[in-house]
Amino acid sequence: MGSKNTSIEDGFILVGFSDWPQLELTLFAFISIFYSLTLFGSISIIALSRLDPRLHTPMYFFLCHLSFLDLCYTTSTVPQLLINLSRLDRTISYGGCVAQLLISLALGSTEAVLLVVMAFDRYAAVCRPLHYTTIMHPHFCQALAIASWVGGLMNSLIQTGLMMAMPLCGSQLNHFFCEMPVLLKLACEGTGGTEAKMFVARVIILVFPAALIEGSYANIAQAVLKLTSMAGCGKALGTCGSHLLVVCLFYGSAIYTYLQPTTSYSESEGKFVALFYTIITPMLNPLIFTLRNKSIWTTTDFSTQTLKVMWFLKDIWCQPRLLYSAKLYFSI
Repeated sequence: MGSKNTSIEDGFILVGFSDWPQLELTLFAFISIFYSLTLFGSISIIALSRLDPRLHTPMYFFLCHLSFLDLCYTTSTVPQLLINLSRLDRTISYGGCVAQLLISLALGSTEAVLLVVMAFDRYAAVCRPLHYTTIMHPHFCQALAIASWVGGLMNSLIQTGLMMAMPLCGSQLNHFFCEMPVLLKLACEGTGGTEAKMFVARVIILVFPAALIEGSYANIAQAVLKLTSMAGCGKALGTCGSHLLVVCLFYGSAIYTYLQPTTSYSESEGKFVALFYTIITPMLNPLIFTLRNKSIWTTTDFSTQTLKVMWFLKDIWCQPRLLYSAKLYFSI
């Protein structure tokens, strides 16, 4: 595999999408658009949920945390990717790589736990409606949110510590940011024991929460089937549909990336899958939670103005000026 990399000061080279130079200009333009929409969408949801008293409910409390997670997660990777695509700098220091790995793992792990908390909230709303306000007390909601963040951080610290303790052979990462599967590809031989421990940690943070969510929705499905009112069924499905779609998007891509063996992991495919869950999914989450949500659309005039501004910015970004700006970057 190569000689052991003993100098951590040299950092790493992020290959990014230099394998497909014909795609870099297009990717730069579209990623800039999607990143802007993600920022505006997530910030809008947080602002609306905080400013309107009618949205001071457990569901929107957790949605604020999810939007903040998406905001931070995409920001931890996209600026580095845009610099990489502009061909200005494809290197990252060892400390920067460790920080990026720690932050992205912490945010991703926190989201995995938070989606379980949101599933429990939906279970309480559908299956225990008369006791919902008692169960989802504000103090209990805050405790669940804190537990999500602490659990995600602990998982990240464990996996990052194990990863950085492994001897690495080489300094070229065939990716656009420092991610666990790609770093494992650089691991020298004789690290099977450490990789096994890391795999167990990934199973705990992905499979166990997914099983809990599946159990919650099994109970929700039983409760919905017992309803005789079509209006009640529609309301229950509307309440859970958005969350279930986000769960499928998140866990589908996460399980594909983190639970397959290192030997079968394709770095080329992994880069495009990573684009999906670092850029596309965070951009879609605000739309998924708001398009069919009457509480957001009818909240205040502020929400209407926010949506107008969002679409206005989208139209501006889609103008040829963005492509022109991208061409200036590539002409440097």
